[in-house]
Amino acid sequence: MSLITTLTYLLPHRAMSAAARALAYSTRPRIKQWLIDTVTRKFGVNLAEAAEPDPRAYASFNAFFTRALKPGARVPDPDPRVLLMPADGRISQCGAIENGRIFQAKGQSFTAAELLGDADAAMPFQHGLFATVYLSPKDYHRVHMPWAGRLRETVHVPGRLFSVGPDAVRNVPRLFARNERLVCHFDTDFGPMAMVMVGALLVSGVETVWSGVEIPRYGDAITVKDFRGADIALDRFDEMARFNYGSTVIVLLPPGVTELTPELDAEIAVRLGEPLARRV
Repeated sequence: MSLITTLTYLLPHRAMSAAARALAYSTRPRIKQWLIDTVTRKFGVNLAEAAEPDPRAYASFNAFFTRALKPGARVPDPDPRVLLMPADGRISQCGAIENGRIFQAKGQSFTAAELLGDADAAMPFQHGLFATVYLSPKDYHRVHMPWAGRLRETVHVPGRLFSVGPDAVRNVPRLFARNERLVCHFDTDFGPMAMVMVGALLVSGVETVWSGVEIPRYGDAITVKDFRGADIALDRFDEMARFNYGSTVIVLLPPGVTELTPELDAEIAVRLGEPLARRV
């Protein structure tokens, strides 16, 4: 276990996130530009594909981090049977949900019930499929719909803010079921689909296209919002949410209706719009 992962057990997560948030939203030119330039240089951010390629045009670091892309920079796979990759990033893990458990790393797993914060909500995904996509600091940080769906409810599950980097994934038990997260439940023409936006160290801000900021600042109780009467429908490839910093999105699919793209495997780099799965 790395020193950083070890320290995340001891560090004051919420205080650190509050400080990081203040820096991310600062409009002071020197602060925001230093953050933007540092991240661009260190992680090799490709601003040529951004709708605004000028790094000095962003009002804050958060505006830069959640930047839009140029039209056509990402396109959905043309096969209408394909469920799309929801984000740029890297596959952390993907595969079958076996006996209700989701594989995290060698020797590490957690249950779908833990992840969703509700055993009943996890039942439709027993023996289904999952894909965990890690968004690094260089990636496009908006998450899009793999398939058309109608929003049923969201569930904010409070928790810790461990790092979600590779070392933490290997060493922190039940990592994604312990971190703060926003669970978005959709009804589709093949049944339920869950999109789980997982927070991380210095990352607890999630915004959705239907409500704006969704995660209360440091809430301590599970918060459920029922959207069944709101008629919120999103098409395949539509933007659904964004991280106000980098993190992880987990897609859960029910059994018997899709097959994951065979080429997908742990550590593979992926891009928004590429094939995630195919209807069967």
